Amino acid sequence: MLRWLIRRKLDSEEKKLGASVDYLRHISDVSPAAFLRFASILPLANSRKTLPKEPWFVAQLVALSHEDCGTCLQIGVNLARQAGVESAVIHAVLDGDEDQLPHDLADVARFTKSILTVNDDDDLRQKMRKRYGERGLIELAYAIASSRIPPTVKRTLGYAKSCSLVPVAVR
Repeated sequence: MLRWLIRRKLDSEEKKLGASVDYLRHISDVSPAAFLRFASILPLANSRKTLPKEPWFVAQLVALSHEDCGTCLQIGVNLARQAGVESAVIHAVLDGDEDQLPHDLADVARFTKSILTVNDDDDLRQKMRKRYGERGLIELAYAIASSRIPPTVKRTLGYAKSCSLVPVAVR
């Protein structure tokens, strides 16, 4: 019964996300308890309260691009579009063209890259803290960290596909 309920929820989520969640079906089939533990991270991945949507999604898309998981990146793009993030912002992030981003979002992209490459830029951190507050900085950390979990799990289980092999569509 539990597996059936999980599968129904995953079918619904797959339609909403616009990309396969087969890796989650696999986890659920092997162990519903392991699936529920994985699902427990979702509050972290959706904990934006004060950070505006644009920096949240810029950080997520930069992190997803860095992880090189095409289907995860497609989900991120789809969610950004559903949230109303402008296509031009999404394209600029996907192209790595920070010059095409508004200054504040370019700072978010650069800061996220500095975190992902363990090349902490304390000046950018202070800008983020000043611009978005301490709560916003925490939410930015959550956006970056939570974006790295699904690609890691998918890659470990053999479900990840490289961005170079999966076209990412921005509608």
